Amino acid sequence: MDHPSRSRVRRARVRRTLRAVRAYVRSAPGTYLWLAALFVTTIVMRRMAPDQADDFLRLRSTNIHNLSTDPVRALVRSALWIDGGGWLPYLVLYTIFHATAERWLGTGRWLTVVLVGHVGATYLSEDVLLWAIDHGHAPHSAVNTLDVGVSYGLASVEAVLAYALTRPWRYGYAACLLVFYGIALVDSRTFTDVGHFSAVLLGFACYPLTRGRPGRIDPAAAYRRLRGGFSRAG
Repeated sequence: MDHPSRSRVRRARVRRTLRAVRAYVRSAPGTYLWLAALFVTTIVMRRMAPDQADDFLRLRSTNIHNLSTDPVRALVRSALWIDGGGWLPYLVLYTIFHATAERWLGTGRWLTVVLVGHVGATYLSEDVLLWAIDHGHAPHSAVNTLDVGVSYGLASVEAVLAYALTRPWRYGYAACLLVFYGIALVDSRTFTDVGHFSAVLLGFACYPLTRGRPGRIDPAAAYRRLRGGFSRAG
């Protein structure tokens, strides 16, 4: 049987952890409200048959047809659905990138970066696809292609976070992003790869939104603090 004092210590640790999690979530409300919406839509998708799900998502896609008929609706609806995969990976990615950016930039500036990436990369990639259709490199049916998801906004936020890092870390981080998305673009050369690479460039172009933001992330200092914490715990 556990000693009563040990049980109290464990309960106190759990309460502190829960308070810290709640405080972190409240500090990035846009990120976690968006995640909550994606959680709901993911559950809705899992209740559909695969063929039904594809038709359902195509109506909410930012494809050429939808962008030409109702662009605002297409852009908003496409950002609320995940095409394949699970929700938990997005919980991790949003917490690492979106929440960090929102806490650093503030909700308004963070949302601006997301919109610049989502809208800008969507139109750039769909313009490339339209060019391919017009020149016979893609079938005309591609105007109704399935293109939903949140990855363009995520890529732009990943890029803008380079400015949150201290030198020289920001240069290495930016280079890694360009290599990662650049290899995919050269290797696959799909319109979505064009969109992702474009979103990264658009994120870098959001530098003016980062001016005057307090604090910078120093990975080396963070590692030293983490190592010191483990040493004290040991």
